[in-house]
Order: sequence, then C-alpha cells, then structure tokens
Amino acid sequence: MTTGSPDGPAPLTDRVRTALTSVVDPEIRRPITDLGMVRSVDVHDGGRVTVGVDLTVAGCPMKGTLVRDVTAAVEAIDDVTGVDVQLGVMTPEQRQALRSQLRGGAGDPVIPFAQPGSLTKVYAIASGKGGVGKSSVTANLAAAMAADGLNVGVVDADIYGFSIPRMLGVDRQPTRVDSMLLPPIEHGVKVVSIGMFVPEGQPVVWRGPMLHRALEQFLADVFWGDLDVLLLDLPPGTGDIAISVAQLLPGSEIVVVTTPQAAAAEVAERAGSIATQTSQGVVGVVENMSWLEQPDGSRLEVFGSGGGRRVADRLGATLGTQVPLLGQVPLDVAVRAAGDDGTPVVLSDPDSAGARVLRDVARALAGRSRGLAGLRLNLSPVTG
Repeated sequence: MTTGSPDGPAPLTDRVRTALTSVVDPEIRRPITDLGMVRSVDVHDGGRVTVGVDLTVAGCPMKGTLVRDVTAAVEAIDDVTGVDVQLGVMTPEQRQALRSQLRGGAGDPVIPFAQPGSLTKVYAIASGKGGVGKSSVTANLAAAMAADGLNVGVVDADIYGFSIPRMLGVDRQPTRVDSMLLPPIEHGVKVVSIGMFVPEGQPVVWRGPMLHRALEQFLADVFWGDLDVLLLDLPPGTGDIAISVAQLLPGSEIVVVTTPQAAAAEVAERAGSIATQTSQGVVGVVENMSWLEQPDGSRLEVFGSGGGRRVADRLGATLGTQVPLLGQVPLDVAVRAAGDDGTPVVLSDPDSAGARVLRDVARALAGRSRGLAGLRLNLSPVTG
C-alpha cells in the first residue's frame, strides 16, 4: 500500500493516479500518464472510482485493451470497490502536443534510424530472385528477436509482393494520429506494410518516385519508438527500393537470402554486390531450403548444395572482407505452415529444425554491434 505519511495511507485519488502509471498504451508502449491520456480521476462515496481516459483517435482499435488494463490496475488498490472507465478523444491540440512529444520535440517527421545518435541495428533482408523464402526468414528473425526481449520493427518494403502481414498475423491498419501512424504490434513486433492499405487482391502499380516516397513515409511518418532492431523485407533484385534503402538508411546492412541452387546463388550474389555501389555492409548469407530431412535421418538435397557458401565466398572476395554463412535452414513443412497461419515457426514449433537455425541466426544478428556509419564519435583533432 502506498502511504503519504507515517500516519496513514495517501488519499485514494493519489493512489489511483500512481497505479495508472503502470498502464501502458498498447500501441505507443508508454505509460498513459506520460502521454496525457488520463483526463480525470474521481473517487465517489463507498470507494467507487471513475477514470476518464482520452483516446488518441475515436476509432482506436485497442480501446478494449486500455479499458481492461485501467480497470485491473485500479481494482487492485485497497479501498476501491469498483471502477468505471469513461472514454473520450484527444482534442487536435492534444494530438499535436503528443506528436511533438513522440518526435522528441521535432515538428516535422524525420527518419530516426538515419540520425547520428541512432543505436538501432538496421538489416535489409535481400535476395536476387523471388521464391527463396526471404519474407519467411524476415518474419521469423523478427519474431525470434522479439521473443528474446528486444524491441523489433519490420518494414515490408516489398511493395509489389508484400506478404509480411500474413506471415506475422497482422490483420489491421496502423492507427492514424493525424499525420503520424502507430504501427500494429503482433508477436511483440511492430509492423508496417503497403498491404495494410490496399484492398485484398488489388495490385500496386507504382514507379520509382512513388516507391521511394512510400518507403520514406514508412520510416518517417510511423512512430517506431526506441527499436533495438529494424528489419526491412526488400523486393527481389537490385531495383529502386534497394537503392532508396541505401539513400534513406546509410547505416543499414544487408543480409542475403538464397537457396542452394546454383541459378539462385548466382542471382543472389548480384543482390549482395550492390553494397559495392551503396557503401553498405553485407552482414552474411542465409541459405534457405538447404535439404529435406528423411525418415531415416538422411538428407535429400532437393535444390542441390553449396549455394549459400558460394555466395558468401564470392561476396567476400568482391567486397574484400569476410562474409559469413549465417545459417542453413532446412526445407521444413512447419516453416511454411506457420507462415500461412500467421505465427512464425520460431514461436509455433520452436524445437523444429528450421526454427532452431532461424533462432540462432537471429541471435547472431542481434548480438552484433551497431555499425559506425552515421554515428557521431565525439572525436576532436589533436594539434601540437
């Protein structure tokens, strides 16, 4: 019990407000008291409490969660006999103040991951061609990192072939707070994709400038918060989006996904070699669909063998640095089924062969130091 003095407990109103500091907005991930969402606290005779909460927008999809969490926090206080939550909506002035607060006082949107002080590791998951499982790898890496307690975001930058929402089980749009978007969170991962904004089955027919602008909005207009890792699921090849990522996120690094097949490996090598022109680093190579485990324990190499190692070695020679083969993910029905169901295999079947490899790759990437590109080093020249 919170006490205000040695003589007895603090007033019930004060204890309610203290309890509300533990209620976190499910989209912004900050206490509702810090966000100015608690409009009022009224204590009535007999210990019944009414809490006024202002939502960021009228149609807030998480209002049920907020009501539940506020009720639970206040009901746990001694002397409270009942709780009523009265929902309201922030005024335009309140929303403007909130946007400014979330952007650190900056009025205009900026890309936080491109700022000199950013400590977020940014990985662009790339492939030379489609069909190698790049999006599946991205979704599982994100879910595995989040399960390990990291703050993780995913940008589905594959504008034409978006699939991240399905693979992560996201079925709603971001919440719009005027010009700011609050991304949906699923499996602990913040996600944004063009697939959240277009009707099912409708193609996206855009050229380069529109693709660049869409990516820029995903990075600047979305409130990502303090992320440990941001993953970008790139479209196959070395087109406009890959170039835009390098321009907008100069500190980003590339993870190349390939299959063992020689034809896929040759194309994947080109996707990684873009780093020679964009000054990005290549973190490593993930070989997907490496083999199919047989009932007798043998391995059936459906797509051949050695493609991942060849890509890593050739990229290393091209870039003049060691490029590791981060992992070989076996061809696993569980990986495919989990992606279709919206729960990545690292969560739904964590002991499966594919999940173990993907989890190891996720931990290897999460454990790397953030690159020095774009960081202020606070060094001064010495004269003498």
